[in-house]
Amino acid sequence: MAYNFSKIEKKWSKIWAEKGIYEPKIKKPSAKRKPFYNLMMFPYPSAEGLHVGNMYAFTGSDIYGRFKRMQGYDVFEPIGLDGFGIHSENYALKIGVHPAKQTKISEKNFYRQLQAIGNSFAWREKLETYTPDYYKWTQWIFTQFFKRGLAYRKKQAVNWCPSCKTVLADEQVVAGKCERCGSDVSKRELEQWFFKITDYAEELLSELENMDWSEKVKIAQKNWIGRSEGAEIEFRIKNSEHKIKVFTTRPDTLFGATYLVLAPEHPLIQYLEFRIENSEEVKKYIEKAGAKSDAERIAEGEEKTGVILKGIEAFNPVNNEELPVYIADYVLSSYGTGAIMAVPAHDQRDFEFAKKFGLPITEVIRPAGVSGAPADYSKSEHAYEGGGILVNSRQFNGMDCEKARWEIAKFAGGKKKTNFRLRDWLISRQRYWGPPIPMIYCEKCAAEGKGEREDMPGWHAVPEKDLPVKLPFLKDFKPMGTGASPLSSVKSFYETACPVCHSKARRETDVSDTFLDSAWYFFRYLDIKNKKKIFDKSIIKKWLPVDMYIGGAEHSVLHLLYTRFATKVFRDMGLIGFSEPFKKFRAHGLLIKEGAKMSKSKGNVVNPDDYIKKFGADALRMYLMFLAPFEQGGDFRDSGIVGITRFLERVRKFGEKLAKSENNAGNKNSELNKNLNQSIKKITEDIEALHYNTAISNLMILLNSFEGNLSGVSKNYFLEFIKLLAPFAPFLTEELWQKLGNRTSIHLEKWPAYDARLIKEETFKLIIQINGKTKATLDAKKGASQAEIEKIAMAEPKIKGYLEQQKIIIDGKTTYKWKRVIYVPDRLINFVF
Repeated sequence: MAYNFSKIEKKWSKIWAEKGIYEPKIKKPSAKRKPFYNLMMFPYPSAEGLHVGNMYAFTGSDIYGRFKRMQGYDVFEPIGLDGFGIHSENYALKIGVHPAKQTKISEKNFYRQLQAIGNSFAWREKLETYTPDYYKWTQWIFTQFFKRGLAYRKKQAVNWCPSCKTVLADEQVVAGKCERCGSDVSKRELEQWFFKITDYAEELLSELENMDWSEKVKIAQKNWIGRSEGAEIEFRIKNSEHKIKVFTTRPDTLFGATYLVLAPEHPLIQYLEFRIENSEEVKKYIEKAGAKSDAERIAEGEEKTGVILKGIEAFNPVNNEELPVYIADYVLSSYGTGAIMAVPAHDQRDFEFAKKFGLPITEVIRPAGVSGAPADYSKSEHAYEGGGILVNSRQFNGMDCEKARWEIAKFAGGKKKTNFRLRDWLISRQRYWGPPIPMIYCEKCAAEGKGEREDMPGWHAVPEKDLPVKLPFLKDFKPMGTGASPLSSVKSFYETACPVCHSKARRETDVSDTFLDSAWYFFRYLDIKNKKKIFDKSIIKKWLPVDMYIGGAEHSVLHLLYTRFATKVFRDMGLIGFSEPFKKFRAHGLLIKEGAKMSKSKGNVVNPDDYIKKFGADALRMYLMFLAPFEQGGDFRDSGIVGITRFLERVRKFGEKLAKSENNAGNKNSELNKNLNQSIKKITEDIEALHYNTAISNLMILLNSFEGNLSGVSKNYFLEFIKLLAPFAPFLTEELWQKLGNRTSIHLEKWPAYDARLIKEETFKLIIQINGKTKATLDAKKGASQAEIEKIAMAEPKIKGYLEQQKIIIDGKTTYKWKRVIYVPDRLINFVF
């Protein structure tokens, strides 16, 4: 009969909470146990509750925290809810319940589920972003950023989602669509609040180099920040005092510029409108371009469009040649100067545009070693974008283009400049469910040129004594879709007095982006009850930066970049003494179901409640971690969990047999002792590397060796075994630990140590083949049986993925489609299909 996992899990959840065994000594860390901050990404409480993909992430993080706790660290593993924002608000609109009410319902359900999954959360420090105690400090951060010149308001073409009825930051637009709802994003001219993250662009980029983060996340951030070195060059406009400023990374191609292009939003178009002979045509084009997102405008393969500005010409500064000027939507106002010099022979986008509009194509760079007639671009489909020797460049002819780059820039009167793809963080949202932006506008102060900052007369930050600016309860909280927040229609909210001159003034009615809420939450976890300060510096000094942060790679730019920015500002404010928030970040893999990404639209989201009820939290935790390497992700298939439940049942039975046994000593020189020490080493290394699947595989092999020699297994051996199992199956191991005569919690015990003298074993390099082709090699014990080698080989991630596609289930049992398995002892194994 299977053990009553439900009873055991409820029992230990209650005892752990009552005794506070997962509560660290935050204010006065123990001298014996070094603080270790183990953080998982801030969850938002979706109405559907926790799904198995969330549990996959949280379990992987928890295993690492439990492991560190047993290694002697005082582990802080907090939890809370990122409950403000568009996700919660849209669901509330869908079901017709106010978000303030729905959030409480979701919170209760989410916390119930989080308590059931067996994580070692420090529940006494939980927080929710939608409580005034929390968002008071989110608003305080905004006011401090404003006072430091890092928050500003300006009118700009911004991304607009017609479905969500709000603006989006550049980072929230993916391939021209809203990253949340998938709707096509258009452009709107609106006055918005921004944070000057670009002030930190160089530092955000340079510090990535030495950070212990998942490489794919570092690459994503590098690409988003997008540093480029070049020259800023001015092209004089004919019969005008105006000049067109161009940023180029290739000043060596200046002699090949045959036309200029302005972005449709370029301010010069308005200044020169009276001279543009085809102004109506230009206006229509600008309007059409405004309906496209930046991503659509620069998409590869997108047909080039544009309009010449008739009556406007400019001069090339290196040869004084007259150049036509166009507007085209493949040039963005958000990059460089919003204008380009077009060199169609050596830039593919310019080449396609020139071909379409019949513009000259002048070769100025020829590959080294190539001589003869000039390239005939009329017959070519591609520009030449490589390096080489300059031609058609007057006194620079024959020079290597790299050497000529800065000499030509200097000759043209250009200046060296570094540009970044990164744009300032658009922080304001025209929705209801978020922290009101704590700013006040006074017309009287504006008229007198007064304000907290000279560059923004009339604007004042709400004084700290008046924070929080509470979000009022609005019965009708629907987004207006006009570019204004629902709060703009609430007179009792926006009418206020100027904090300086006490005249009639108006509150800002936009709310801040929910990513601001989650940019600093890990600081507040450490000091949630502090009403006087955002946090106590002395506590922060003891616990931060975060030691291990685990979360999804999809937040590589959005959340992680913003947390880094906020941390650097806090440092400059003197609040903290470090520059980066997380010592170590690891991106977990994606959990899919039967080959498809889990999503509500596909109806394949898995609720962990059902599986916990049927199999227990321990079984579900272990199954999720056994699917594949944690950083790779895996495919959730219902049938796989049965094998884990059988394993846990065997552990339970073996432990209960030993509990009745008198064998307490064991033979220190036994083969089992050697196996145990080897396993301790391997499992320790695997957990540290987040290779949970191979750690579990090793636990299974170790149990097999125990079961094959019951009389040789002492209680001490088994106690070490369940310590190794404890991070994965916390409930069952705690129960067995107590049954074997212990009174303290296994989760506060010391992690097993191995005896280096006992793990010296002759090994060989096992070659693993599929159909005769080598797919992987790994260390294996000499003399191992074919059955043992098969298990080891099938657990190898590179092999497991292939075998998953070849397995079939007959009468509930898993088998494979292979014709045979060839095993050459101490050399190779070959799966033949």
